[in-house]
Amino acid sequence: MQVKREVKSSVKDESLIEKRRDQIIQGAVRLFKEKGFHRATTREIAKAAGFSIGTLYEYIRTKEDVLYLVCDSIYNEVQSRLSASMDQEGTVEGLQSAIDTYYHLIDDMSDEFVVMYQESKSLPKDALQYVLKKEMEMVALFKNLLQACTRSGELRINEEAVNLAAHHLVVQGQMWAFRRWALRADYTIQDFISFQTDQLFNGILKG
Repeated sequence: MQVKREVKSSVKDESLIEKRRDQIIQGAVRLFKEKGFHRATTREIAKAAGFSIGTLYEYIRTKEDVLYLVCDSIYNEVQSRLSASMDQEGTVEGLQSAIDTYYHLIDDMSDEFVVMYQESKSLPKDALQYVLKKEMEMVALFKNLLQACTRSGELRINEEAVNLAAHHLVVQGQMWAFRRWALRADYTIQDFISFQTDQLFNGILKG
């Protein structure tokens, strides 16, 4: 089992660490989106987060730590928000709820998703492997929901197609992050969710 990468901190108060790292993530996302990971400096990250460079280094050790925290925050939020949908496994309503929740999360964290996919190649090997593993776990959440709906008879989709459908759900949702600048001219996030859901279910729902 792959162990979560530790980001060292000289501060012992866990609630303060969480609060300050949230500030770091928010400031870094704005900065990375504007300048890119490589052009942004730790001093600029500290300023964007609202504190000194000395304070920044109490909560992280390297600029790569900041990028890792951005990536990990996405997967933590996915897991947190989708946990409720797991109680409805085996039902189309549960799958629809999971899609709706996940796509709204992408709308809420669009900048984080864009930064993650554009800049994750800059992570150290161990951190990148962890991020890729979490990405596959996100796909697995939808794969499990699809398989449960198939077993219950609410969907008609063969086993070979389940994995691809799960990837499709994840990637189509992420499209909103990358194409929202164009899509928002014609669709709200709810319109986007409705169209994507209809396209997915058209052909796999039992009549």
